[in-house]
Amino acid sequence: MNRKILVEVYLPQAGISFDVFIPTDSRMSEVTALVSEALSALSGGRFRGDSDTVLCDRDTGMIYNMNMEIAELPIENGSRLMLI
Repeated sequence: MNRKILVEVYLPQAGISFDVFIPTDSRMSEVTALVSEALSALSGGRFRGDSDTVLCDRDTGMIYNMNMEIAELPIENGSRLMLI
């Protein structure tokens, strides 16, 4: 099953947010790499991810486990994430 959810991802370095569909059957490490690459392009290069880039909950600052699948994490449609 290739289910996707819509989340908001905030880039504090650029001060902008993007709505992004992410697959629930992928690991957080894969999603972080894909989102990082996409948002680097969409932000006109104002954000550049590296091996230390993480996705976290925007409201609590909790960093998600990179080894877990999205479906196993408390992420759902409308979740507000932050890419740092």
